[in-house]
Amino acid sequence: MKKITLLNMALVAIMTFLFAACGQKVGEEQALQFSDVNNKAVESSEFDLVAGQQLTAKGEYQNFILKGKAIADAESVASLRFHQGYEVLFHNGPIDGTRKTGSLSTVRNLYRSLATDGQPFEFQIAVRGKNIEVNINGMDVVCYTEPENPYRIPENANKILSKGPIVLIGQKGDVKFSDLTITPLDKTAVNPNDTMPVIDEQNDEIIKLQQQNFPVIDYHVHLKGGLTKEMAHAMSMNYGINYGVAPNLGEGGVGRMLANDAEAYDYFNEVKDMPFLRGAQGEGRRWSTVFSKEALGLFDYLFTDAMTIVDHKNRISRIYHPEEVKREGLNMEQYMDLIVDQIVKILTNEPVDIYANATYIPDDMQADYDKYWTDKRVNKVLDVLEKYHIALEISPRYKIPSIAIIKKAKERGLKFTFGTNNVDANFGKCEYAIQAIKECGITADDIWFPPMSIRNTRQAVDYNHFGQKK
Repeated sequence: MKKITLLNMALVAIMTFLFAACGQKVGEEQALQFSDVNNKAVESSEFDLVAGQQLTAKGEYQNFILKGKAIADAESVASLRFHQGYEVLFHNGPIDGTRKTGSLSTVRNLYRSLATDGQPFEFQIAVRGKNIEVNINGMDVVCYTEPENPYRIPENANKILSKGPIVLIGQKGDVKFSDLTITPLDKTAVNPNDTMPVIDEQNDEIIKLQQQNFPVIDYHVHLKGGLTKEMAHAMSMNYGINYGVAPNLGEGGVGRMLANDAEAYDYFNEVKDMPFLRGAQGEGRRWSTVFSKEALGLFDYLFTDAMTIVDHKNRISRIYHPEEVKREGLNMEQYMDLIVDQIVKILTNEPVDIYANATYIPDDMQADYDKYWTDKRVNKVLDVLEKYHIALEISPRYKIPSIAIIKKAKERGLKFTFGTNNVDANFGKCEYAIQAIKECGITADDIWFPPMSIRNTRQAVDYNHFGQKK
């Protein structure tokens, strides 16, 4: 043990000497010195990077912690390149399908920025061994460990850990940078936060979508069944899937329930600094008239399903509970018509962006799913989605809608989201959604994003007249 310790000390001493000889002292923070393509030095620690401009801090940086400040907005895009090919993006603005600030380009693309347009924000990029960590305003947004055999398409073949200079590249508009410093680290540096299993990228569908810049977003994740926001955060970074985390609004659901505006504001304050998309699910058929438009406006998107209906006896029925499915006087076909009529009423009167758990029917009807979902019934649902610009959720949990229905929706030009609707912390990686991408030819242009929402132009309607009942 003593010999090993002495050997390690000798290696560290040699590495320290080599870094010092190149102007890089291990463990010592130093200002980055940039120059342009003509080798003209940037004199100030604060500068604007404009489209087409490239600035380079020369050196053979391998393991390091790089810190700085930036100001970006929706109209400006820049990147910071290291190790010859890896790039971190700087681009704020709304959740519109473009890659946002903190993205590790084509490897861990992000679709919500934690930085505010036009306001200074701090960033940190750390490379320790095989791990790359990106932090925005004190919050980790990327924690990626490069596997032994990473998956890269040919045009991204240089996005591999190596070493090299730090390069700033202006792509669009103007991004302001200031106070960029770097702390070289020795070769033994490790990230203590890197605790998740390394992904086998050769057999991983998510990295393949990331390489194509296909927006990988699970809009329907609930903090329940032991899944905490911290766990969801770690899983999201490890898997490379952006999570839309959503509480339930109203009554009768499972998991985190919000009953009124005050609880909605409290929840928002809990998660506003987390790197999630912020959604909310309407439950119980009363929710849309209980919450104010201002409180609902806190959320990036709203969704609901028709797993809770008002049946033919005017009873609230959760059709995912067999004991609440009561068909007195109705045969199966008539009950199916009731479900479809309820779907149309719900989506017509409750101002949502996404129809979740789409086409779900009770357990005792699922074996004949294709029989009950006739073209006429499917078209009634697709009509209302088209009329109100509501996206159709593809559910990995229930494997619905069917591939045939998804194809019909695509032919109409409807938009899609992917949503797991997890029970606990053990859920998958959007497998059925990936199947639908392949079989239905879904592209990035078919995915729904919050700027497409028209919910603020719609009024919530007490269509069940709950407000008149005592």
